Amino acid sequence: MSDALASLARGEVYQPLRTIVRPPDARGLLALMPAYRGGESGAFGLKAICVFPGNPAIGKDAHQGMVILFSQETGEPLALMNASQVTAIRTAAVSAVATRLLARPDAVELGIIGAGVQARTHLIALACVRSIKRARVACRNQEHALQLVREMQDKVSFPIAVVSSNEAAVRDANIVVTATSAHEPVIRREWIGDGAHINAIGTHSPQSREIDTETMAAARLFVDRRESALNEAGDYLLAAQEGAVTAESIVAEVGEVLIKSKQGRRSPAEITLFKSLGLAIEDVVSAEYLYRKAKTEHAGTWVDF
Repeated sequence: MSDALASLARGEVYQPLRTIVRPPDARGLLALMPAYRGGESGAFGLKAICVFPGNPAIGKDAHQGMVILFSQETGEPLALMNASQVTAIRTAAVSAVATRLLARPDAVELGIIGAGVQARTHLIALACVRSIKRARVACRNQEHALQLVREMQDKVSFPIAVVSSNEAAVRDANIVVTATSAHEPVIRREWIGDGAHINAIGTHSPQSREIDTETMAAARLFVDRRESALNEAGDYLLAAQEGAVTAESIVAEVGEVLIKSKQGRRSPAEITLFKSLGLAIEDVVSAEYLYRKAKTEHAGTWVDF
């Protein structure tokens, strides 16, 4: 994911804004996310994914769809992959890139709001970039949080505690993850300590937000892509409507920090916030990596096309 975001920042990627099909009477939406990267490991790719917020209540991932990889030489389809799995892994990996760049080196307390797929993958990914000592998880349905602990405790080296409120999850945490389907803020500025880093990954529409206006105004803001944030991120757009932030409030894309054209964290006390919307190039680079690995290991099901 560092490679994908750096390529984007260097202008090596062609990626239009995603197309959203959002019928007013439908239970979910369809997003079409195409991208192209050239070079030796380049490819065309498309993620077609449905987002159905009600799915977790019936035991299914809210994200359902496919990632399709095409040859940059001939346009032939090369691979078809489960978009839910790709999305789950690459989203947490991007948060890990942002956390590695922006969180304090001594950040060890993790607070997560939400207990779904992304909460699980973030526990694994963030432990790759910081020496987490403890995680606290809050969820509207506490049984979901308890189930997360049952599934994940043996997979990490630190204790995971279920707490009764969002405040209890994030107060004094120096790494925060919001991974919900909320429409209204799930955190408040007074709960966030100096020096914290926030990964806001749950919302993806202009009308929804997880982060309150005061936190948006207080934090240095980083995004995966400016165009996406200015058009799709309710966390930013709703705070902007209230006059709390402007386009200039977005300090940098994470890729720009990676290639050192923009500065990341400047001091131990400042709050940093990464607003993640998910990018097609992340899916294309993931798919190309998996395709090469499948060829090497003779994995997957191969068919004539």
